[in-house]
Amino acid sequence: MSVQTQNYDVLSSVNEPLVNRYASRRKSVFAETYDPENDDEDEGARAIFPKTDEQRARLCDSVKNILLFRSLDKEQMNEVLDAMFEKIVQAKDYIIKQGDDGDNFYVIESGIYNAYVGEDQKHIHTYDNRGSFGELALLYNMPRAATIQAETDGKLWAMDRQTFRRILLKSAFRKRKMYEALLDAVPMLKALQNYERMNLADALIPQTYTKGDRIIKQGDAADGMYFIEDGKVSIRIQQDAGEVEISNLEKGGYFGELALVTHRPRAASAYAVDNVKVAFLDVDAFERLLGPCMNIMKRNIGDYETQLVKIFGSKNNITDIR
Repeated sequence: MSVQTQNYDVLSSVNEPLVNRYASRRKSVFAETYDPENDDEDEGARAIFPKTDEQRARLCDSVKNILLFRSLDKEQMNEVLDAMFEKIVQAKDYIIKQGDDGDNFYVIESGIYNAYVGEDQKHIHTYDNRGSFGELALLYNMPRAATIQAETDGKLWAMDRQTFRRILLKSAFRKRKMYEALLDAVPMLKALQNYERMNLADALIPQTYTKGDRIIKQGDAADGMYFIEDGKVSIRIQQDAGEVEISNLEKGGYFGELALVTHRPRAASAYAVDNVKVAFLDVDAFERLLGPCMNIMKRNIGDYETQLVKIFGSKNNITDIR
């Protein structure tokens, strides 16, 4: 984990004995539960803090590299941006204190912030004008694990506990359910156990493409594979006379796996025929999660060669392009 993206939480008064702080902690926050399956909250009740175009642009720049938001789709990301509010910080301000209840999640726009832990408040980390903190206490209903103090003046973007839990946990729940249904329709994945499919669903990253976009390029190094959630994808191979379509895939189809199995460059290019939504699985997750499907994917290589022979009448150069 990089220095800038490490995340810590914080507690009550720094000088108060740790045991006293735990004894006096309010119980209600930690008794809270959130069940995304039974959340029927009216969308109109969403937290929305109006922002100028300039503020929204600054916020977008601050959150673009936050790993916690990586799997959110565009609509969910807009909900995050709507729900965050600006917090002006002065040097020496305590943002969160070890042992306190978690109230907000914070994204840094500017300023330097130090993290301290333990009764002796040992300095363990410095955030320098980027990063985020405060999510652990909110996600897991636990007290702040560290103290964060501003070393300089700065600006933060904050999101309250309830909104944070609803957006992040509900989106994770919806994503898992949606992708489980998608993966259930992929014959290759029948070799996976239910828990393996759930892990796979959690690892998928939504991506969107518009008509005509090139999703992967023949000859490029492979960075992952794709499952089609919606739309059509054209698979094409470059020949002397130009590109030739060898396959047309729809919802439930997948592509990009052969280069990962063979550890060779992309064998073909893929284009969005219309507006396309895909679920992307990066190479690390592919190798970690799809071991049980490897034999099936290797058999697909033979099917792929047979398909090319039917199109081109020869296996010449097939091995080279794959």
